[in-house]
Amino acid sequence: GETNLKHKILAIVEEEGAEKASYALKLLQSEGELTIASTGKDSTTGRMETQEYHVEGPVMIFLTTTAIDIDEELMNRCLVLTVDEGQKQTKRIFEQQRDKRTEEGLIVKKRRDAVLRRQANVQRLLKPVHVVNNYARELTFVSHRTRSRRDHEKYLTLIDTITLAHQYQREQVTKDIDGETVSYIRTTIEDIELANQLAPEVLGRSLDELPPQTRTLLNQIIQLVKEQEGEAEDFFFSRRWLREKTGWSEFQVRVHTQKLEDMEYIERSYGRQGQACSYRLLVDPETESHESYSIGLIDLMKLRSKFEG
Repeated sequence: GETNLKHKILAIVEEEGAEKASYALKLLQSEGELTIASTGKDSTTGRMETQEYHVEGPVMIFLTTTAIDIDEELMNRCLVLTVDEGQKQTKRIFEQQRDKRTEEGLIVKKRRDAVLRRQANVQRLLKPVHVVNNYARELTFVSHRTRSRRDHEKYLTLIDTITLAHQYQREQVTKDIDGETVSYIRTTIEDIELANQLAPEVLGRSLDELPPQTRTLLNQIIQLVKEQEGEAEDFFFSRRWLREKTGWSEFQVRVHTQKLEDMEYIERSYGRQGQACSYRLLVDPETESHESYSIGLIDLMKLRSKFEG
């Protein structure tokens, strides 16, 4: 139906299942609607004829995948969230799984269900209203990559979303524009401050040239190499050594070391005949930025001093 997806969430388990539909999904996201012409047989005459199908948006698309190479055009329309695959996180999951079996776990489950219901009801109270950001001209964002054009729009939309979610804590302003009465709420510096806390982790990852899990492995390699004696460029390591040190599976280590090699973060060195190959780090472990993701956001202190004195 034309409106079946309007204001709905389209959840697709495994991005691979949407591979043949990626073009349609990209159009649906970008244009907010989708029109496709398809050839079909007329049930009355039996002749082939062109039939037009129209689907209205907007629609939120949610995909999951274990792949590290995703359709670039589809990915830059999305926010990329990743799963922590570290050992500490695994231990925390184990603790929670055990706690769920206890009496306290049952109480937590019932209270969580109540929180989720309340959260859903809170969202139903939100009303459509225009958002005005009078600080927008002062905001900054990295511009060294073309794809940052879309990510900059995501950043501004994130601020709008935070403001919209706080609409009952904001004064609603009514203004007459060319004979039409328009209501809107204004963005505050606190809204921008919250967006600036979230954006580097989410948008910074999407601007990183390495996939998130590949970046995680690189960070671990850098840390492990720094713990060794001597110069980093003279230290060679194997995939088996990485598996033992990181606890990652053979498949994970193989796939992500290949990506690091392709992107020239590590270099492969073949041993003599019958010997396994080894790798060495090509980036300086002291200068390689890996702790945070800088996307060039404005210093909030400067913004406050300019508007609040």
